[in-house]
Amino acid sequence: MISRDFFKAGHWPTLFASFFYFDMSFMVWILLGPLAVQISGDLKLDAAQKGFMVALPVLLGAFLRVVNGVLVEAMGPKRTGILSQCIVIGGLLVFWLLSPQNYGALLALGLVLGFAGASFAVALPLASRWYPPQYQGTALGIAGAGNSGTVFAALFAPALAAIYGWHNVIGLAALPLAVALIAFVLMAKDSPNKPPRKSFKQYLDVLRQSDAWWFMLYYSVTFGGFSGLASSLGIYFNTQYGLSPVTAGYCTALCVLAGSLARPLGGAMSDRFGGIRVLSLLYAVAATACVLVSFGFGQLWLGLGILFIGMLALGMGNGAVFQLVPQRFGAEIGILTGLVGMTGGIGGFYLASSLGLSKQFTGSYQIGFLIFAALAALALLALHGVKNRWRSTWTVADGSAPARI
Repeated sequence: MISRDFFKAGHWPTLFASFFYFDMSFMVWILLGPLAVQISGDLKLDAAQKGFMVALPVLLGAFLRVVNGVLVEAMGPKRTGILSQCIVIGGLLVFWLLSPQNYGALLALGLVLGFAGASFAVALPLASRWYPPQYQGTALGIAGAGNSGTVFAALFAPALAAIYGWHNVIGLAALPLAVALIAFVLMAKDSPNKPPRKSFKQYLDVLRQSDAWWFMLYYSVTFGGFSGLASSLGIYFNTQYGLSPVTAGYCTALCVLAGSLARPLGGAMSDRFGGIRVLSLLYAVAATACVLVSFGFGQLWLGLGILFIGMLALGMGNGAVFQLVPQRFGAEIGILTGLVGMTGGIGGFYLASSLGLSKQFTGSYQIGFLIFAALAALALLALHGVKNRWRSTWTVADGSAPARI
């Protein structure tokens, strides 16, 4: 699927550093999700409080991606990444040292974890600027596969919390972040192909273009679904099927692994078959999976299988969206990554919090899943409406080989 020419293009140490930085940041970003069952047991949280707790870092990560997108253009991806990582490591250590036992402190920690979610707006532009248009889907798929860090959180956080306590797990999370920071400092390199610096107003001028808003809608569904479920599935498996925190974490990890590893595949398939064609199919699959799982099947294997397929489609969809974005907004990739990533985070906040609210007020997760299925169907219709214009008007400015649209 990946050609030999790809490995001759770009700068592989930067691509690896982008992936590793993103991977460890995402592990920490959704850390409260896998720990939510144990935390709520200690603090006696209800379903709505649990939903908001795991959704808050997702929301803050969304807005901070815009900030990081602007900083990437102003001071470069590498410096921005180092600054953000230092903030997260510091926040984790302060929380661990103080060891507070209240809901408000957890929400404050969620604000700090938002900086880890903003790593998206650093890793993708850093990798993207090294690669020509025909390899954008593959390169950004590999860098974006760093969302596999959510798998590590789901796999190890509940088990470690059962042994050492969830407060200590939050402190331990600073260790892999420090390793990733060292690798990032040593291996990452800003591309010489940086676009000319623009004013803040010029960057935001992209919002006058309808295509920017379409991409924001598309990613709010694909990444919103992925991040929202990654944060919520531990709670879902615990309450829906009565699984222990550790077993619920294993089930969550399986689903998240599908979505994470599928992102490069979605980008590579989009390079080969066209991003619009691939993304359309994936929206249909994701919407169908959300409708089916909303019925709350009593058999664990059935619910787990449907969620696995749904996360697979959403993960591939993330790669497909970012095969298209650099083709349309190559000169504004930093700010577009921030804006599009912001709406992806907002979608994740909505899904995670709405599932909690749905369970709190109706006793079932069905309404939350059905509304999100409707959003996926809406994105599919919107993509169908613009595909002819995109295919007939997009061009490659530097004269290099065009990518499939």
